Amino acid sequence: MIKEFIDIIMHIDKYLNIIISQYGFLTYFFLFFIIFLETGLVFTPFLPGDSLLFAAGTFASIDSLNIVLLIIILSTAAILGDTVNYWIGNYLGEKLFSSNLVNKKYYDKTKDFYKKYGAKTIVLARFVPIIRTFAPFIAGIGKMDYLKFLSFNIIGGVIWVSLFTLSGYFFGKIQFVKDNFSIVIIAIIITSFIPVVIEIIKHRKK
Repeated sequence: MIKEFIDIIMHIDKYLNIIISQYGFLTYFFLFFIIFLETGLVFTPFLPGDSLLFAAGTFASIDSLNIVLLIIILSTAAILGDTVNYWIGNYLGEKLFSSNLVNKKYYDKTKDFYKKYGAKTIVLARFVPIIRTFAPFIAGIGKMDYLKFLSFNIIGGVIWVSLFTLSGYFFGKIQFVKDNFSIVIIAIIITSFIPVVIEIIKHRKK
């Protein structure tokens, strides 16, 4: 199971190519569904995000997909995903803390954190795998002001989707990228974790 999943991630161009050739326009719904789940449910952070966007942009560069449609549809998926995640956290947070399963002081700290750093967190978390799945959920638990959350959710979602799909659109035409797509995908995944590593190093120094 794990081996198969890793194979899909590393050769996402191959699998996406098969989906496009077999399902045509329905591919947009498939992409929407994956991005929505990756951002909308805390138990699906393992789904491809950055790599899938880049691969989709690459196929748009050879006219297999439409780049404008991709950005609109996948930005919508990312925004809706975070919104659903927020409200799930908002609902479950009340249940958890009212039942005394979790110490209330952690709840208060979470609320304080999202009051101070919520906007930056929601935008920056978009670019970090796994973290982007949990950030909106915890924002909901922390009762971050919804309109504020929604504003930065939209900003982060549009920037994230546009950056990776357009990167695939413009760089996917380069011969080196075509010949070494798996290496490029690995590089994207590793690069996505750099912000986390930097924050860990900063925290340890403090």
